[in-house]
Amino acid sequence: MITKPDTATDAVVDIVEDVFAALREVRAVTERLRPRESGDLAALRMVLFERLGGLIAGIGFIAAPGLLRDAPWFLEWWQESPSGPVRLVRDLDPSSGAFYDYTHWGWYADPASGAERTVCGPYVDLLCTDEYALTLSIPVRVDGTFVGVAAADVFVRRFEVAVLPVLRGLGSPAFLVNADGRVVASTTTRHLTGTIYRGGGLPCGDLPLALVELRHGLPTMGS
Repeated sequence: MITKPDTATDAVVDIVEDVFAALREVRAVTERLRPRESGDLAALRMVLFERLGGLIAGIGFIAAPGLLRDAPWFLEWWQESPSGPVRLVRDLDPSSGAFYDYTHWGWYADPASGAERTVCGPYVDLLCTDEYALTLSIPVRVDGTFVGVAAADVFVRRFEVAVLPVLRGLGSPAFLVNADGRVVASTTTRHLTGTIYRGGGLPCGDLPLALVELRHGLPTMGS
């Protein structure tokens, strides 16, 4: 049975929205905490641990530089492991040669610049997991002031397991692209995951992802 494009769109939206729902929960708790020191964010951990698993391989809050009195740069970030949640530790000393300046990454820079929802990747996450991954993120604000980002890592292999049956149900080659035109899942070798689609006219909306169905050679739907 061939899936209608609108039905496929709705199915993909539901899959991705589950991740963004987790991020909204992280944001809501962080905003209530109004963190001023790194220890304030320990109260986030129950929420983060509950959301790890399934599509989400890592999740947390990334503080805006200077937000916290005792840690000018700070990540409250946890990853899944066979033994349970493990905290990600990175060198956050600006004077160090190994300093991890997270503000340059799109998943942080885009929300900091006003984007309400961001999907970055696929890319090889050399800094965290060495996995091919997507990072989804949203801004966190307190009293209207940007204080950081809630973000989650999704392994591409898991994302493909979730969305490829939906794309195959269309009955023609199809793929998903993010707002930058990068392919995040595909049923066609003409547009492999991780490559850039240059067809133009992407109807990426609030999600932000678009589905391209090659039967017509053009984007057929956005979200």
